[in-house]
Amino acid sequence: MRRHGAIELDFGDGTFMFRLGLAEIEELEEKCGASLFTITRRLDPALREARLVDIMNVIRLGLIGGGMTPVDALVKVRRYVDARPLDEGRDVAFAVVLAGLARVHSDRLADDPPGEAPAPEASGSTSASSEPQP
Repeated sequence: MRRHGAIELDFGDGTFMFRLGLAEIEELEEKCGASLFTITRRLDPALREARLVDIMNVIRLGLIGGGMTPVDALVKVRRYVDARPLDEGRDVAFAVVLAGLARVHSDRLADDPPGEAPAPEASGSTSASSEPQP
């Protein structure tokens, strides 16, 4: 079963699960001195405002949230962020924070008060029945 915000990506020497849960988001914001939304903006490839601390912490915390031990995550970051072009790490970090944001938003929807209609889906899918509901 996949958890909210989990994303599987190629990184370094393999394919790994990344996830920014709420604990990882809190630590990320503390370490980077910015909100997740600001970090996401800085990592946007079109803006080219990423900081090394953003890239390294997103990847490290995403690996930890995905199930890797903190020591192994740090080794991967040192090996594959420090030794590679920063754009490669930035692209991975950007995908991880976007998945983290999706996780935050999906939790908000799950917390909607009972009895309220769910948000309409953007895909344009329609109900199986065309009869009006009481």
